[in-house]
Amino acid sequence: MHGTTMLDERHTGRVAVIGDVMIDRYITGSVNRISPEAPVPVLLHSAGRVVAGGAANVAANVSALGARVHLVGLVGADNEARELRDVLGQHGVTNLAGLVVDPARPTVTKTRVMSGRQQIVRIDAENTSFPGTEIEAELVEAGKVAIADADVVVLSDYAKGVLSDRVITALITEARSRNVPIIVDPKRRTFEAYRGATLVTPNRKELFEATGLPDDTDETAAIAAAAAAGQFGGDVLVTRAEKGMTLWRQGGAVTHVPAEAREVFDVSGAGDTALAALAVSIAEGLPVESAVGVANAAAAIAVGKLGTAVVTRAELNAALNRTPLAGFEPGALAERERAAQIVRNWQALGERVVFTNGCFDLVHPGHIAIIELAANEGDRLVVGLNTDSSVKRLKGPSRPLQDEIARARVIGALRAVDLVVLFEEDTPLEIIQTLKPDVLVKGADYQEHEVVGADFVKAHGGRLVLAPIVPGRSTSALVKLAKS
Repeated sequence: MHGTTMLDERHTGRVAVIGDVMIDRYITGSVNRISPEAPVPVLLHSAGRVVAGGAANVAANVSALGARVHLVGLVGADNEARELRDVLGQHGVTNLAGLVVDPARPTVTKTRVMSGRQQIVRIDAENTSFPGTEIEAELVEAGKVAIADADVVVLSDYAKGVLSDRVITALITEARSRNVPIIVDPKRRTFEAYRGATLVTPNRKELFEATGLPDDTDETAAIAAAAAAGQFGGDVLVTRAEKGMTLWRQGGAVTHVPAEAREVFDVSGAGDTALAALAVSIAEGLPVESAVGVANAAAAIAVGKLGTAVVTRAELNAALNRTPLAGFEPGALAERERAAQIVRNWQALGERVVFTNGCFDLVHPGHIAIIELAANEGDRLVVGLNTDSSVKRLKGPSRPLQDEIARARVIGALRAVDLVVLFEEDTPLEIIQTLKPDVLVKGADYQEHEVVGADFVKAHGGRLVLAPIVPGRSTSALVKLAKS
């Protein structure tokens, strides 16, 4: 497949999200007894929160991923609609003119009662019938306005009444007339209603219901996807839970993306997150195959969170940094600005970044001891490596014995090392100021006040660690021994 890449930092994408918006309400507490009135648990209420759900959650994730989003949906004339607008505003979704008000129906609300991480019951308030002709016309008009300013259109169909046949047909026709790709998250029994869509993204259950075909293996998933594609004439991306994702494209090209191994806390909203990441990636110019890899990584982050939640651009890019599909291997050598971006992404995930540095001309047990200690001081270890010219100034014209690329490869191959970065200067001060690590590690042959960059790191809330020196171990001693 095409290599997955990080999302561009320029945030250029524009996404129109049209579909069933809803409120996800969480009531949380603890259960310690059974009710004497009936055999049901008694929840001692401790907290509550409201988050965006359905198409609104897709929009919130699009915004969190840095793209511009225009949301179109249907709400009631009720307090839940006001709550939804407030929640969306908190996520930076401010273009809400496309929320059409239908006084005849409530804003769709799912209330989940939770004891710890366990969901006890879900209560739904909704009217799933299609709206009247006048409301349909308002939805179509709002959708056309959104499409006119979009790079990608997402139809988020939760079968809650927004995406009727007439609305779907009108919106797909409008998007195609503007040459804007249309991604559909389906809820129809079959996919004929989405004819003209660019890409439809069923899960395993939806694919089976639409085709009657299983997806037990990659091969059968591709066969079922091809059958589904024949119903509407576009590409199909099947989300297959623990089996990953399968992309089938017109012409028969198939891409399988394995699921990322993550601890699963809650699958609520993970599909919305993946859909948002897919749309943002395509809006920003990534090939579809690469966009699928980004979506897969986003879903893996989402299932690690409790409840419906958004994934930020920093979280996603940090996750992509950790996978070979991102073109980034652990221990890789990175340019200074690229290294700074990677470090920022790690820190955005709450990971502590450790920095140590040296020439590392001939790696010996003393070097290994410092690197192992440094790795245990945080979550990520960055090693700063003097360039060849810097080593010559510090050690003399006969050094280094190995060039900088060879030294970087040796250090980067160590399991404890996450990133290697070169610095040209005689001291690592500038690279420390650029990376802003949380922990600075240096050998204990220095006094604390002698360690370059220590004051800077501590001034930014970090700390200095002095590593014990292994006696009699140095590159200079090895060179002298080899000449004797």
